Amino acid sequence: MPRIKTTVVGSYPIPDWLVAAPSEQALIDATRVVIATQEDARVDLVCDGELYRFDINHPETNGMIEYFVRPMDGVRYRMSFDEVISYRAQAGMGFRTRPPGVVEGPLSSGTLDLPLACQRAAGLARHPFKFTLTGPHMLAKTLINRHYADTPALADAIADVLAEQVSHIEADVVQIDEANLPGHPEEWQWAAAALNRVLDAVKTTPALHLCFGNYGGQSVQKGGWDSLINYLNALHVDHIVMECAHRPAEELAVFKELRPEIGLGLGVIDIKQTAVESASSVAQAIERAERLLGAGRVTYIHPDCGFWMLKRSIADAKMRALAAGRDLYEGIRS
Repeated sequence: MPRIKTTVVGSYPIPDWLVAAPSEQALIDATRVVIATQEDARVDLVCDGELYRFDINHPETNGMIEYFVRPMDGVRYRMSFDEVISYRAQAGMGFRTRPPGVVEGPLSSGTLDLPLACQRAAGLARHPFKFTLTGPHMLAKTLINRHYADTPALADAIADVLAEQVSHIEADVVQIDEANLPGHPEEWQWAAAALNRVLDAVKTTPALHLCFGNYGGQSVQKGGWDSLINYLNALHVDHIVMECAHRPAEELAVFKELRPEIGLGLGVIDIKQTAVESASSVAQAIERAERLLGAGRVTYIHPDCGFWMLKRSIADAKMRALAAGRDLYEGIRS
């Protein structure tokens, strides 16, 4: 077995035929295709592609927000014109045109059912399976809060809902995605406290994904990993899944300060570029990281973020390059 495992972050390009003729059976068929494509590309830890979350009316966040918050009790998703205008004026929400909802009462799961979504997809996989969900920091930041004392209190309430959900999830890895925090590192303490409420509820292997966003091939936020090392070290997490391929090469040195018991997932595939990486470039990225951080420090390699903005043919080729580069680095003959 290879020492370094290959995985993907979560999303996959939604097939055109699923958009044209959506149905429950078509969704299951599409998910089966996505998982089989990953397995054929020799991805060790596969995801469901998050196809069932995609909302063509809110492509800017690819279902990362609405799918989770709209089913919750306590959230109103019809909002006034004044609320919409006020929302657009908020700092940091330029990547959205409308809020996903207004929190006007105590939050609870409502009709949200993540265990069922996980069960349906995991049953289609032959390889170990990873289930992904958006974290409490990002969900709290995108909502309008009319009930809780402040945003940290709202994040804690969301975390409790998500913790209840993940406590019933049967997946080899449960990965929480926090795509807003890298642009707001000053919020790391309350963000970590909320996230740990969710991570502690995971029965199997908890993981975290961080990136600087991806929309139209562009980073949504500015900043660096150096400002988040305290956040990472505060987490009750098995491993982290980090955007590195699209980042400055010298930034890798930051991870020397990462607690050694936290596994490092190294982004080696740049999803903001359509050019497909070579096996040698992937192997060189691993070699550079382990030469800097220590042999055996890299536990996973993966794309920087989800594939949803790319064409399927490009995403598939990048996954094949991912496995080929790992095999080249470890001297594995396919």
